[in-house]
Amino acid sequence: MPTPRAEDVATIDAVMRTFYEVISGPAGQPRQWSRDSSLYIPEVRFVAMSEQNGRPHANVVSHAQFARQSDPMLLRGFYETEIHKVTRRFGNIAHVFSTYEFRTTEKGPVLGRGVNSVQLYWDGARWWVTNVIWDDERANNPIPRDLLP
Repeated sequence: MPTPRAEDVATIDAVMRTFYEVISGPAGQPRQWSRDSSLYIPEVRFVAMSEQNGRPHANVVSHAQFARQSDPMLLRGFYETEIHKVTRRFGNIAHVFSTYEFRTTEKGPVLGRGVNSVQLYWDGARWWVTNVIWDDERANNPIPRDLLP
């Protein structure tokens, strides 16, 4: 488990900023997988929702699987930017609905949007992400108003 940068895990906002920063970058630039993995508990699961044959489908992977599967696509140039966030916290637990848009170049056209659902906990010294699940916007799956800016 890599040691996180203190500024990456000190607040929920810092975790979310880092969450997007580490996977974004121009074509050919290696992604910051070690820094990314420092945000998560060792057993974190990533769940990518999609549709297959008109039915919901969940692709569940570990961090290592996520990095391995997504790295080739990200290395072609990928920028994911948070455009809205709804955070709910109770005690030492928190949930963030983070609406994003993505493009292949930093200033290029938006190619799609979606929502990340991120659960976190505070251990007294830092925030940890326990799991991430997301779904992309589609014609039959529009982002609701309360999750848009």
